Amino acid sequence: MRVVVAITLMLSLFICGKGRAQDITWYKHIAPIIHNNCTPCHRTGEAAPFPLVTYEDVAKRASMIQRVTEARYMPPWKPDSHYVQYANERRLSDEEISMIANWATHDMPKGNAGDAKDKQNFVPGTVYNRPPDLVLKMKESYRLEGDNQDHYIVYKIPFELADSMNVEGVEFITNNRKVIHHANYEIDDVPGMDIYNTADFVDYTNEKVKYFENYVSYRKRIMYFGGWIPGASMESYPEHIGWVMPKRGVILLTVHYAPLGKAEDVLSGIQIWTTKSNITRRIKNESLGSGSESQKQIQPFFYLPPDVVRTFSLDVKIEEDRSLLYVWPHMHLLGQVFKAYAIKPDKDTIPLVYIPVWDFNWQEIYWFPKMVKIPKGSTIHIEATYDNTINNPYNPNLPPALVMENMNTKDEMMTLVIVTLPYKDGDENISLK
Repeated sequence: MRVVVAITLMLSLFICGKGRAQDITWYKHIAPIIHNNCTPCHRTGEAAPFPLVTYEDVAKRASMIQRVTEARYMPPWKPDSHYVQYANERRLSDEEISMIANWATHDMPKGNAGDAKDKQNFVPGTVYNRPPDLVLKMKESYRLEGDNQDHYIVYKIPFELADSMNVEGVEFITNNRKVIHHANYEIDDVPGMDIYNTADFVDYTNEKVKYFENYVSYRKRIMYFGGWIPGASMESYPEHIGWVMPKRGVILLTVHYAPLGKAEDVLSGIQIWTTKSNITRRIKNESLGSGSESQKQIQPFFYLPPDVVRTFSLDVKIEEDRSLLYVWPHMHLLGQVFKAYAIKPDKDTIPLVYIPVWDFNWQEIYWFPKMVKIPKGSTIHIEATYDNTINNPYNPNLPPALVMENMNTKDEMMTLVIVTLPYKDGDENISLK
């Protein structure tokens, strides 16, 4: 009798457990998780090797997705979420990981389409539900050689418009994202210069040249600085906040191409959405550390002898109350740890970013959920650790060699880009999501 009762109880638990697992469906539970965290990279035209958009895309890879999410290998998210949480965070909760596992191990039920919680179609720029107002590209495709080497090319894209434009959104575009590691672009206002007489691009892959050495005269009036890495989308701003596209100027577009085994053609540029609303508050992009005016303030002097692990720091004083929108840390292959915080005049601290295990392949722009006030008199403190030993599997030099500060990947950098506004009362309540 006891045996029968025990078997009956076990069957009941099994059936109930299976029923609860089957309550988790694609439309109601799994699709929102995948679309919010995976599809931005895993879709047509993006950098990931296969799409994760439809039920069929995901169901046939369900076991793999279960493994990589349980290991927290995917989706990739490098900042410590206990230090700072961001508006664009892709880190899955324990509950979400558990739902994926239950769904994957119980025949991936599809559910009812009427239960769908998200209506995303994943077309670049659809945040405005209209085509971009301006598209600026290279004159012609660049032939990237398949020589299994990294390549760094600076393209010059001059433009002349009927008038200046108020910008509310901008996005990097290319016909071949899979070959691009990352891209940076700056828009310079150069109304009084002949911007057509120099080369369309500069290849500094194997040269120890200063960044934009040939374009130093163009960099005196940077209107905007942005970038793209795998997973990034368009950049947009709250109402009346943004920047102004000048009537005449030049885009300096720097593209880092990943090593390739065969030649590829690449055509890149940017697209812009404008607004008739006045831009009453213009964002300010500022680079701290390598490649900036504060470069010489890095302590100790920035260089890495072979066979050392070394930490550097930088302190930059803030001369006015500012509202911070996002931060963008940058190092190369020897980078190990990156941390930045603001020290207020009362010695309290404001955490900005902490990446305990640096990954050169995932260098992202981190948006705060709401603007962060940095009071006048505060100091932004940056510290970064580098490993130039044989124990670093990403060390580009074997045996380890002397590494100096330069834009080339085999050299090193220590940079934090910040985007701010002059502070106004109530900025802390403005959402950036």
